[in-house]
Amino acid sequence: MIVNTVKYYFREAATSLIRNSWLSVASVGTIIISLLILGSSLLLVLNVRQIASSLESSLEITVFLQDDLEQDRLDEMKEEIKFVPGVARVDFVTREQALEDLKESFGDRAELLSGLDDDNPLPNSYIVRTREANLVPGAARQLEKLEGVDQVRYGQGVVENLLALTHWVRIWGSLALLVLGVAAVLLISTTIRMSVFARRREIGIMKMLGATNIFVRMPFMLEGMIIGLTGGFVAALLINFGYLSLLNKVMLTLPFIQLVDDPVTFYRVLGGLLGSGFVIGALGSAISLHRFLRV
Repeated sequence: MIVNTVKYYFREAATSLIRNSWLSVASVGTIIISLLILGSSLLLVLNVRQIASSLESSLEITVFLQDDLEQDRLDEMKEEIKFVPGVARVDFVTREQALEDLKESFGDRAELLSGLDDDNPLPNSYIVRTREANLVPGAARQLEKLEGVDQVRYGQGVVENLLALTHWVRIWGSLALLVLGVAAVLLISTTIRMSVFARRREIGIMKMLGATNIFVRMPFMLEGMIIGLTGGFVAALLINFGYLSLLNKVMLTLPFIQLVDDPVTFYRVLGGLLGSGFVIGALGSAISLHRFLRV
């Protein structure tokens, strides 16, 4: 009995989808567009966050020192720097090491700096790292006040701007999802409502014969869920192929940019798209049945 009832539900849902095929296709298309924007926004936010985290981990303050400092003062400064709020690590870099690092950064053109070996213009310095990126400006201001400091430099503004971009991407992505999600729900509601209107006499007869509300409602709920799952599945496939293609191209052409490539995170996004499609379809059906199916 239960098997026959379930078969009836799916048969009626399929019949309704075919009968209103154009509206069904339009509903699926709206869900696909909505979820494509959602999936793209989520992946964009995740990648911006990862790039920001990478920049944060490499963000450091370079404290250039005056040339006439004695070793005792250098040791004292290191202890003073450690007590600056937010400082997590302090490394001393000699002028000789700084020159070697500069030559290494020049690569094959390092011979251009060979004339600096006898007259090294680079000062001694401390490389300071903070626990969090937002602590860098405050720590830098404190370090500038220390006796013996010549100049303080750090990558001010880069990470802050990137985090601000992440914030706005999240907001606009959510707004776009909300607008298109509402459009998808309303379109599915229209599809279900037309199905209900076309079968209103049949539904009345079923109620007169003692059919329960669940028995009458279930085919329409299934119809909306099928529409939502179909849209979510197509959107997830498009996001999957599109993002993997982009990831491969970036790895080949811009290997220094580390995009999100964790399979667990990526497939959670795809699963979320599929679930969102199901929820949108079910919500659209529920709204339509609540307003237009008085049984």
